Amino acid sequence: MSDPVVLLDVDHRGIATVTLNRPEVNNAYNGDVIQALIDGTAKCAEDDTVRVIVIRGNGRHFQAGADLRWLKEIGTLSQEENIAVSRSTATAIKALTEILKPTVALIHGGCFGGGTGIAAACDIVIASEDAIFAITETRWGVMAGIIVPHLNAAIGPRNTRRYALTCERFDSATAKELGLVHHICSTGGLDEAAAPVINSLLMNAPDATAQTKQVTLEDAGLLLSDEQFNRLAAQHAAKRQTDEAMEGLASFVEKRTPIWYPGD
Repeated sequence: MSDPVVLLDVDHRGIATVTLNRPEVNNAYNGDVIQALIDGTAKCAEDDTVRVIVIRGNGRHFQAGADLRWLKEIGTLSQEENIAVSRSTATAIKALTEILKPTVALIHGGCFGGGTGIAAACDIVIASEDAIFAITETRWGVMAGIIVPHLNAAIGPRNTRRYALTCERFDSATAKELGLVHHICSTGGLDEAAAPVINSLLMNAPDATAQTKQVTLEDAGLLLSDEQFNRLAAQHAAKRQTDEAMEGLASFVEKRTPIWYPGD
């Protein structure tokens, strides 16, 4: 039996560690990962012993975005099936954003595409010096609409426009300058760097913390209405079924440049 794609462990202090566990594909997400994230977040929300949620990745990288081979496959399914996938993806980010317990992302290696959405959805982000970030969706003919509200809130629309349109990679120092990362530590030092932050969170009253987070999310406009949620999911799904997306994802699988690149 294969290992779970997302691991959940709660220690005696109430620290829940959610670990992305597909190291063989750099923790790229697929339908199983999305559902496991939704389930894990729900368990943490319902468990009164959980005080802080830590999200991290196994292997060389934090999270490499979507599994592009999987995206290519689901793009050929029906419109209804594609919308269901996008709704699940949006639900995972919505649940991570709206859970009223502090969330801490510990990022090493690559953090691409949806990984940047996870980072933007978390309350606190600590990255090691080796971390590399990129909002990569348009490179493959798809779009990052589901995570744009969270990226805009984290790094501002001006910076989202640059990095979501160019798909440029940027290092942890740039991520900190933009506001996506709060603290940078030495490579391999994430646990040491996170310890005092987590201890500070545990020192604070749980209900006061929850109410503070609730008001902050409300004021920032990050509690999406049903209309906003449905629109983002529908747009996300529709783009995946276009000829452009099929070409972009095929170019990844076939290890070639897409047809829209004019060359040097």
